[in-house]
Amino acid sequence: MSTDEAVVVGRLGRAGLLTLNRPRALNALTHAMVLRMAQALDAWETDPSVEVVVVRGAGERGLCAGGDIRAIHDDAKAGTGLSAGFWRDEYLLNARIAACPKPYVALMDGIVMGGGVGVSAHGNVRVVTERSRIAMPETGIGFVPDVGGTYLLALAPGELGTHLALTGTAIGAGDALLCGLADHYVPSDRLDAFTDDLTREPVTEALARHVAPPPPGELAAAREWIDPCYRAGTVEEIIDRLHATGIPAAKETAGILLAKSPTALKVTLAALRRARELGPLERVLEQEYRVSCNALAHPDLVEGIRAQVIDKDRDPAWNPPTLTEVRDSDVERYFAPLGEGRELRLATTDSPQEVPW
Repeated sequence: MSTDEAVVVGRLGRAGLLTLNRPRALNALTHAMVLRMAQALDAWETDPSVEVVVVRGAGERGLCAGGDIRAIHDDAKAGTGLSAGFWRDEYLLNARIAACPKPYVALMDGIVMGGGVGVSAHGNVRVVTERSRIAMPETGIGFVPDVGGTYLLALAPGELGTHLALTGTAIGAGDALLCGLADHYVPSDRLDAFTDDLTREPVTEALARHVAPPPPGELAAAREWIDPCYRAGTVEEIIDRLHATGIPAAKETAGILLAKSPTALKVTLAALRRARELGPLERVLEQEYRVSCNALAHPDLVEGIRAQVIDKDRDPAWNPPTLTEVRDSDVERYFAPLGEGRELRLATTDSPQEVPW
């Protein structure tokens, strides 16, 4: 094991430890990191001496800020198709984490966004702290929530998931617990002791010693306007309803939405609504894979990453620039089949399963 590795794989007592180790890049995921995590799970799932898997991030800033979107930007411009391979293995890992037969403890401390949500929020023991900032901010770069994000957000109470998916709003510990993105609150100064206890004793005992009451969130009170506004059938109607409430926070949210990629907003709303009907995570990941691969051909992805990450002028020129100019056919193109041999196949049954949404 080398501390120079992008994922440090270690063993201590009864625990297998995965440390995302690119702190200067906020532990952003690369293809090699995804494969390294999958390799570790391969070994540990069948190793009786490994009783718990712990995932954490190096440094003080967060678990993981997402995928390496600079690489996606370069791929989309060059048309090399490398992103499709990355997403395939990433989504396979997301499904693998959700099905992990052992306790998978994700320490969601600090920034947890995009792909960081994918390697944590599908686990069965998800821990947040007072420093947690969790988000799926894809619409701001002309992309659509992936890594099972549309599945997770579709499960959130009321229309909270729709709000978070469209706006990309980052939430803290209390709201993450409310939305079902986390299970337990542990103060950040107890994480080291909590992890140390996991190497020696069952997860339930370690949790009982370190879990504390979470700080209050903000979303529960906001549901009075979030639920009725986001229940609308189109993004345009959602924005109209936000404006019409007369509530300052709702009107501010309308302005936030109008700054996002119009195409990404409409595709995201469609993806969320379809996720509610698809059933298991595997089927939703299959849909997300289609959407992600098809997004590579749309100019908003390159332009969004350019504006937010490359040039950082925060002034993307979306194409088309307005919601009314996005046609239904433009949205449907994102869900179009990829062709023989290119689809992601994860679901184990031919018919969708019913789940208690």
